[in-house]
Amino acid sequence: MSMTGEKVSVKTPEFVSLQFQPAGLGSRSVAFIIDQLILMTVNVLVLVIAFFSMGGFDGLFMMFDSPLAPVAIAIVVIFLINWGYFFVLEYFTGGRTIGKKMIGVRVIQENGHSITLLSSFIRNLLRIVDSLPASYLLGMIMIFAHPTHKRLGDLAAGTIVVHEKSRKKRKKLSPLEKELFARHITKQDLPVDEWALKSLGNKEWHLIKAYSERIFHLTEAERNNLTTQMADTLLGKLGVEMDRKTNDDLEKMLLALYLNMKEEWDYEL
Repeated sequence: MSMTGEKVSVKTPEFVSLQFQPAGLGSRSVAFIIDQLILMTVNVLVLVIAFFSMGGFDGLFMMFDSPLAPVAIAIVVIFLINWGYFFVLEYFTGGRTIGKKMIGVRVIQENGHSITLLSSFIRNLLRIVDSLPASYLLGMIMIFAHPTHKRLGDLAAGTIVVHEKSRKKRKKLSPLEKELFARHITKQDLPVDEWALKSLGNKEWHLIKAYSERIFHLTEAERNNLTTQMADTLLGKLGVEMDRKTNDDLEKMLLALYLNMKEEWDYEL
């Protein structure tokens, strides 16, 4: 990873060069405030439920000897929600919490890959340290002082928060987007869950991207042959049942796979 001006250049293990603009203290702070407002609302709801549970619905807590059991449970639930919110969302939504998505930033690996489960766990576990001594002071100092705006959690997890590529400037649909729209192909045309998609990485993204951009320029024979090869390579990894599927069915699922992966992997500047 190298830095040019305010951009970070990354050479992936697949020898693909990517450029990112690190997200600074301002954009990260706004995203964090949005996330905290969401969490604050949820926390208040949990406390309200705990409060009313102490005065009513006594049968629900008959198994506990202490009348303060609802409060103890609420404290544990609030901790899990506040920590799990960042950990779960950053992993399952490609490095974006709700606040990050609204501001247009995301967390990725230093090598340009999408954030892993372990990295998400480490960077969010260290939020406890970054929040010291109060009001996230240590984290803000680190983000401001570090050349690529990393806090301790990012340093330990090998992650970086970057600005996403803006799509607002793209007023015209690309030929591929027009074709997918005309054929009414959506992400839901691929019958796999989020866990299965997580098994695919940067290498598979470049394969499906190249396939999707080439497929409509090939002859029918070449198109069928390439679709069969890509289905065996990519759909096979996802555990998709391909028996009794026509070539058109496989092509549709591959293009739906492109749409699913595009949201997570098409983020270079």
